[in-house]
Amino acid sequence: MSGICHGRVVAVTGAGRGLGRAHALAFAAEGARVVVNDLGVGLDGTPDPDSPAAQVVDEIRAAGGEAVAHGADIATPEGAATLVDAALDTYGRLDTLVNNAGFLRDRMLVNLADDDFDAVLRVHLKGHFLTLKHAAAHWRAETGAGRPPAARIINTSSGAGLLGSVGQGNYSAAKAGIVALTLVAAAELARYGVQVNAIAPAARTRMTERTFAATMAAPEDGFDTMAPENVSPLVVWLGSTASQGVTGRVFEADGGRITVMEGWRPGPTTDNGARWTPADAGKAVHDLLTRATAPGPVYGAKTP
Repeated sequence: MSGICHGRVVAVTGAGRGLGRAHALAFAAEGARVVVNDLGVGLDGTPDPDSPAAQVVDEIRAAGGEAVAHGADIATPEGAATLVDAALDTYGRLDTLVNNAGFLRDRMLVNLADDDFDAVLRVHLKGHFLTLKHAAAHWRAETGAGRPPAARIINTSSGAGLLGSVGQGNYSAAKAGIVALTLVAAAELARYGVQVNAIAPAARTRMTERTFAATMAAPEDGFDTMAPENVSPLVVWLGSTASQGVTGRVFEADGGRITVMEGWRPGPTTDNGARWTPADAGKAVHDLLTRATAPGPVYGAKTP
């Protein structure tokens, strides 16, 4: 390993399993000291008797690295604050925050309960906001004290947040919100030496095992394109000082592929210099659509 994160302190939420675990192990392998956050809940967010955060810490320590477990709920102000405190109290600093925690409660919209909508937005979107807020407050204070950081935040969105996903209205809304939050945070926090980016990964985890059921088995050629570990190198690089100057970006990552995602921007337009009638507005829209790029298909949508 190159030691690209040697001396840095990294906090990873939802790091007990799947992508979060892969990120934590990859950061530790590159010299980082890691705060491993995991509440230890089931796929739907309900309590799980076996919290895996300590197991990941044991793995890191067994490999010669440094790590500490953090088991608080980062979707609460207190839990998010103690995540930052755990880094500062244990290692005296915080350099990188990776927001990864989340769970699913999938339903078609007409069957989606209010509580299930709120619960998914709470953990994914509010969980990102609260940890980001508390980490940013620390880095702002460091800047004010004459110790400007080279801080990094990597948020976790999804293709569902970029294109939508049938049966995942709550999850898609939360992941789309994370993209917008990333763009705002990148603009607001640049003055404090904080870079903020997002990833939209595709990997086989507890949350995606039904989606990728056909590719659950590792391929015979040795390269498992859906392994969570494939995404982690990009996250580690974004979390290091080597990523200087890269902020406000969204990257898709899976297998051996990295894609810079390009968001909403003006397409074809027309202006008649006056108020439209409904009929004329309709004609104008039809004309504009003939010149516009078709949107990507919503995941799970039936195609003609």
